[in-house]
Amino acid sequence: AGMDIMDVREYLVSLPAVEECQPFGEEWLVYKVGGRMFAAYGFERPQYLPVKCDPDRAILLRDEFPAITPAWHFNKRHWNDLRFEALPDEVVMREIRHSFLTVIRQNVTPKALCEELLKMVAEAGVADAPLDL
Repeated sequence: AGMDIMDVREYLVSLPAVEECQPFGEEWLVYKVGGRMFAAYGFERPQYLPVKCDPDRAILLRDEFPAITPAWHFNKRHWNDLRFEALPDEVVMREIRHSFLTVIRQNVTPKALCEELLKMVAEAGVADAPLDL
């Protein structure tokens, strides 16, 4: 079987500069980098992890994997739900990394913080992966 929520959480918090918090109350665990959300876990839908995704990539992923769908509570153009137990571990980890790096590049401000985080991420050997479909 694929990763369970403990594996997923362990991977999320292993990434550099990640903060786990509960800004939406007890129903959600939110994962942020540079103050911006890149993943969330809702206890009412415990089999899903919403992650941010480039819109073109999101469409390709949804076509390839039945267990990747438009995220339920989020902007469906930019967020995918990963049904992580039904996906290969490397796909779950790859898409978590894609979300993490997309958010650093596109959402983290000021620019100095963005650059500092990208440097830290590169030093930790965390890289985004293109889709090899």
